[in-house]
Amino acid sequence: MSHSTRCLNCDAIASNVFCSHCGQKTDTHRITLKHFVFHDILHGVWHFEKGILFTIKEALVRPGNAALDYIAGKRIRYYNVFYLALILLGLNIFLTHYYDSLSEVYENPISDVKNNAAGMKIASFMSKYAKAILFSFVPLFALKSTLLFRRRKLNLSEHFIVAGMIFLGIVLITVVGTLFSFFDFTYFDSISEVAEFVFSLLILFYVIYSYYAAFKSDYSVWGFSWRMLLFLLFIIVELFLFFVLLFGFVTHWKFGSINYHV
Repeated sequence: MSHSTRCLNCDAIASNVFCSHCGQKTDTHRITLKHFVFHDILHGVWHFEKGILFTIKEALVRPGNAALDYIAGKRIRYYNVFYLALILLGLNIFLTHYYDSLSEVYENPISDVKNNAAGMKIASFMSKYAKAILFSFVPLFALKSTLLFRRRKLNLSEHFIVAGMIFLGIVLITVVGTLFSFFDFTYFDSISEVAEFVFSLLILFYVIYSYYAAFKSDYSVWGFSWRMLLFLLFIIVELFLFFVLLFGFVTHWKFGSINYHV
């Protein structure tokens, strides 16, 4: 192993272990089978997983503080929150699709929703654009927190980071909740019903807890409470408007006539 005075990647003068220009290590070595297996592969995979596990732990345990740490510049230990959320969203969509497939086998394949043309169109739209719809919560969360929690003096992009970390936690909780839904196909199907209620409350508590952890030092309990209440009311209004617009779109704005035959 040798240390070069010039970076072999960008040819800049390098006096430390890492090049100050591009960040590549300055120590060089022959690539051997032992080094390739134990360093390039295992070491790389370990650091990749370590970053993911650390980010998941932070998103679940201290999402508000973790987001503020990231904004403050403590970023090297975190895996990209939005990439990780996309991976988990894909997993949740796969689990949901698998659950729907099992439902057609174990339950009555002709359900009320399938007999409802509007219901089928809504289900198809939600399935096709699931990731885009769910990710739209991030800018909506960021806009609301920018308006309601201004004393921290974060800009909109920084509120995106807070919203992204919270969104990651919501997706993690949702994935676990989806796994519990598979109890529907066992003798313990009542567990899935209880889990659905519990995880809905858990997500609500998680959102409140996350924003409280991030902004509690800027507001009194009352000041935070009424802001959070407005935040949740905005979410309800947004969801209502979304479903009204979606229903209007799939029914060609004929709300009074619903076709129940495919």
